[in-house]
Formats: sequence, C-alpha cells, structure tokens
Amino acid sequence: VRALCTKYNVLFIADEIQTGLARTGKMLACDHENVRPDILILGKALSGGVLPVSAVLADDVVMMNIHPGEHGSTYGGNPLACAVAITALTVLKEEKMAENAEFMGQLLRSELAKLNSPYITTIRGKGLLNAIVIKHANPDASWELCLALMQHGLLAKPTHGDKIRFAPPLLINEAQIIECVGIIEKSLQALG
Repeated sequence: VRALCTKYNVLFIADEIQTGLARTGKMLACDHENVRPDILILGKALSGGVLPVSAVLADDVVMMNIHPGEHGSTYGGNPLACAVAITALTVLKEEKMAENAEFMGQLLRSELAKLNSPYITTIRGKGLLNAIVIKHANPDASWELCLALMQHGLLAKPTHGDKIRFAPPLLINEAQIIECVGIIEKSLQALG
C-alpha cells in the first residue's frame, strides 16, 4: 500500500487510534510492516486514559498546506492534555510497554490454543490486540460467551457476530494472562 500511495502521489494515512502506542507489540502497528505513513492519527492511549487526547501528525510537506484560518479545533493544543500525552509516551517507552504487549500477547495466544476448544476456530492477534472466532449452532454464542466472561470477571467485546476481541491492559502480567485464560476456559462451558 505504501508503494502504491507513493507511486500515485496519494497520502498514506494510518489511523492508529486503536492499534497505536504499544497495543500491537510495537509502538505503532505500521512498524510491523516497516512503513511510515504520511499522516498518523493517534488517540485513546495517547493520554494513558487520563484525559481525552488525540493527535494528527505529519511532516511539514503535508502540514504546511494548511494555512492559518483554514483549520481549527475547539480543544486543540490544551496545555494540560499535551503535558499528559508527553508523560504517557514517556511511560510507554520507559516501562517497555510495547515489549510487554508483544510477550504477553504471544503468551495469551499460546494459552488459548492449549484450550483446544471445539468452539474456538481461530485465534489471532498482534501484541495485546487479539480475537477468537467462535463456531456454534447458536448465532448468539459469542454474545453469550461475553456475558459469561463478564460474570466471571473478564470483559471482552463481541464483534461482527462470531468474533470476540480481547485487549487487556498493556501492563498485564503472566499470572493475570493465565487467570484470564482460566476464566475463558470456564466460561466456554456456557456454550456446551
């Protein structure tokens, strides 16, 4: 995609609001493919959950095309929000959150595979952004499994009918991953 964008003079925009800032085991999901977008969009994790913060980043060749008065933002440039974002980025780097996400994500996927559940047909993910695909005669099985997970203390998000997304905190540890997989195993019994 990067090569095509460059060839045809099209801006490559990476929306990393969900995937960026260590979630996938690298600072940016783009880093897995060794590509650099022309425009990068960040949010959510940018503030460490303290304040709503988002950012649009680009080189001068892009940004200098926006002249004074052509673009504005009601809350843009808030000094407190900017300070929080800088601190959150520092913490992500100093505490090696991307490395932890990579290791813990591999552990999560490995432990899920050991369950050998007939209901889990696919386990996929990068870092701590993971999903399983559920196969069951009941079309509401993924939703019901998420409800069972919640009753046992684990929050997960059903998406697109048969998929369940798991995005644990970036600071999760091995014991907590094992505990989560135990809850998933216990909750899978609700399907049978």
